[in-house]
This record gives sequence, structure tokens and C-alpha cells, in this order.
Amino acid sequence: MTESIATADLYDERGEELQSVSLQLQDLGAVTAFSGPIRTVACFRDNALLKELLSTPGDGAVLVVDGGGSLESALVGDLIATLGVDNGWAGLIIHGAIRDRVVVGTLPIGVKALGSNPRKSGKTGEGEADVPVSFGGATFRPGAMVWCDEDGILVEE
Repeated sequence: MTESIATADLYDERGEELQSVSLQLQDLGAVTAFSGPIRTVACFRDNALLKELLSTPGDGAVLVVDGGGSLESALVGDLIATLGVDNGWAGLIIHGAIRDRVVVGTLPIGVKALGSNPRKSGKTGEGEADVPVSFGGATFRPGAMVWCDEDGILVEE
């Protein structure tokens, strides 16, 4: 994880070089300020691919998951979030839902998501990894930097 900087201060410094995510994602992990290079997964109600990615060394990266904004089932629960912790990921930004939010809230990882749902997602492996994904008025490109805190999310253009 890179050094923490307040997103408001960063925006004051860099302005329009940064995209500001307009979605009001909830802070659900124990870490509320995190940053790092972006890795991505685009999946809809299926978490096998993101579980596979979180099982590899994260090296301080932030996994951005575009779940299409679905709240019908959870893409991440306590076991998958723990994989992120164990493998050195700085955080998760999920355009969708998680589950096990009480346990996830105790884990030393950043997690931002739309909300929670106890329903499990599919496990077929559908989706794509390391492709640009867009939501909340921002495009997340693999390798670009992302900064998160209680004020929101900033993404490098």
C-alpha cells in the first residue's frame, strides 16, 4: 500500500488530472483510507474469477470489481476478503454487494461496496480480468492509481 493521502487534498493538488467517483460507496473494511495500482475484474453475480485473482500476490494493488451494480447477490464475503488480506492486496472497490459485513469490517483491508446481501453469487468463472471498467463517472484502467478514503475515490486519468 502506498502512503495515505487525503483525497480532498490530492484533488486540490491535481484537479482535473483525476476522476472523482460519484457513487456513494460504503466503507465496509477495517481500513478506510487505501490506495494502490488498479487491477480489475468485470463479473456479474459470479465471483470465481475475482476469488482466483485475490488468491495471487496483490503487491499492494487495489482490486476494482465491476459487478454491474447488482445487489442481488454478494461478490465478496469474509473468506474471499481474507484471501485479499493474506495475499497483500490494499483494498477492494466493488460495484456490487458483499456479505459477512460484520467480519469483513474487522479485516485489515479496505473494502468499498454498494451494500450487502447474504445471498451467494455464482461460481462459473464468467467475466474478464484486467480490462478497463467504468462506473460512477470514472474509468478504472489496470495499472493506473486509485486513492480511497472516507471522502470518496479518486482515479488517475
